[in-house]
Amino acid sequence: MLEDSGRTELEELGEFGLIKHLTKDIKLVNKSSVKGVGDDGAILDYKNKQTVVSTDLLIESIHFDLTYVPLKHLGYKAVVVNLSDICAMNAVPKQITVSIAISNRFSLEAVEEIYGGIHLACEKYDVDLVGGDTTSSNSGLIISITAIGEVEKKDIAYRDKANRNDLICVSGDLGGAYMGLQLLEREKAVFTENPKMQPDLDGNDYILERQLKPEARTDIVELLKKLKVKPTSMIDISDGLASELLHICQSSKVGCSIYEEKIPMDSTTINAAIGMNFNPVTCVLNGGEDYELLFTADLSDHDKLKGNPDITIIGHITDESEGCNMVAKGDTVIELTAQGWDAFFKNQRDI
Repeated sequence: MLEDSGRTELEELGEFGLIKHLTKDIKLVNKSSVKGVGDDGAILDYKNKQTVVSTDLLIESIHFDLTYVPLKHLGYKAVVVNLSDICAMNAVPKQITVSIAISNRFSLEAVEEIYGGIHLACEKYDVDLVGGDTTSSNSGLIISITAIGEVEKKDIAYRDKANRNDLICVSGDLGGAYMGLQLLEREKAVFTENPKMQPDLDGNDYILERQLKPEARTDIVELLKKLKVKPTSMIDISDGLASELLHICQSSKVGCSIYEEKIPMDSTTINAAIGMNFNPVTCVLNGGEDYELLFTADLSDHDKLKGNPDITIIGHITDESEGCNMVAKGDTVIELTAQGWDAFFKNQRDI
C-alpha cells in the first residue's frame, strides 16, 4: 500500500515543520476569509449572513479501509462529506479546517497524498483551508474536518419544517456508493484468500467512483435558488434514504409516502446489486454514502421541479398518524425503518 522508496519520516520535520510544509502553498479565494493559516485562529467575516458550521470524523477501520481506498481519494472524500452537510442547510461552503492524527507507519509522502486530495476538493468547490491541527496517533489514521458556510437567514433549510402535502425530492441517483462498497469488500475478501488474484472491477467505474470519490451537491443549492424553490426541509443522504427521511419526519412531526418506482437508480447500480444478490431498493433505503440531497418542497413548486434531470419527486409528506411508508410495486405498502449507518452498531459494512 505505502511504498518505502523515497520515504521521508515525519519525525524529520516535526509537527511545526509538517504544518509549514503542508500549508505553504495555500491561497485564500473567499472575501469572507480575512485570515487563514498562520496564527492562533482564523478570522472570518460574513457581515449580514448566517454562519453554518459542521464537523465530521473519519477513522481508519471504522469509516474507511486503506486496503482499497487511495489516500488522495480519502482526502478528497473527507472534505466532500463535510461540504455536503453545509449544502444540506441550503448554504454555500466557504472554509474548512483540517485536523489529522497520524501514526509512524505513514511517511511525509503519504500525508502529502491525503492533502493533495484535500487541496483538490478545496479548489473544485472554491473553499479555503484556514486552519486545523496535526498530532501523532497510536491507533491508525484519523481525519477531522470542520466546514463553514454562509447563507441568508431567509434561505436556511432545517429538518423540522416539512408540512403535510409537501413534495419529497432527491437529487441525482441513489444506491451507487453502497454497491461500490460491496464490490470493494468482495474483491478484498478474494484477495485475502488468494493474493495472486487480480480484482475484478471491470464495468463498475460508476459505482466505484460513487464510493471512493463522491461529490457535494453545491450545484443543487444553486439550482434551487435559480428555480426560486425554497426547501421546507432538507438533509443529505449519508446514512441511507430511509434513515434520512425518518429524521425529517420525526423532526417535523409528519408522516410520508414514497414510491419505489420513483426512486432514481443508475443501471450500473441495479445490475451490480442483482449480480451480488441484493435487492436494489434495499441498497437505496439502507446503504448510504450517496451524499445526494433529500428535501421537501411546497406543492406549489411542483411544476418548477417536475422533469428536472437533476431532481426526482419520489413522494409526499402525510399526516403523522399515517406513518412513514413506501408504496412498492404492486401497491404493497411497506413501513420504513432506519437500518442505515449507526456509529455504535457492529458490522456496519454488512447492512
